[in-house]
Amino acid sequence: MLALLTRPWVKPLLFVLCTVPAFWLVGAGLLNQLGANPAEALIRGLGDWTLRFLCLVLLVTPLRHHTGLVVLARWRRMLGLFVFFYASLHLLAYAWLDMGFDLAELLPDIIKRPFITVGMVAWLLLLALAATSFNRAIKALGARRWQQLHRAVYAVAGLGVLHFFWMRAGKQLFGEVAVYAAILGALLGWRLWRHLSVRARVPA
Repeated sequence: MLALLTRPWVKPLLFVLCTVPAFWLVGAGLLNQLGANPAEALIRGLGDWTLRFLCLVLLVTPLRHHTGLVVLARWRRMLGLFVFFYASLHLLAYAWLDMGFDLAELLPDIIKRPFITVGMVAWLLLLALAATSFNRAIKALGARRWQQLHRAVYAVAGLGVLHFFWMRAGKQLFGEVAVYAAILGALLGWRLWRHLSVRARVPA
């Protein structure tokens, strides 16, 4: 079964599947099938998918380690770009549907509301990661500095959960927040455990 993941058609299929939530949400919005508040449903739906793709990106390395499938590493860049894609749609939907692209109101709103400030910082970090996700950027920065920069994905994970927590705090809805926090916490915890295990095996 795992051998199927090495087939050349898997990555294009995965790319198509990654676009499905965006097409579904936008299509449902155009057809007025997102409930009583379609703007809010679209903004939150895109935010939810940003977190889900972030979980998938962080899952790639543990899966590669435990299955031995090196091919999984080739998916990480594409999935990371989809995190940026959905985060950008989330930001665009907020700027358009909530603020009407009015910069005079948009910029003060980002500063005034902490959960939006945190979300904006996370998006700027994702922008830096997306802009340097290509081979030319790796050569320009050097492998070590590139790896250090891309560890910012861990900060994005923390900021994403905090953004979600503050957004839901007003309605005291913390169930979904706890699920994402637990998943991301487990994935980051695995990395910490792996790092400490490797260091423990290195002779002094």
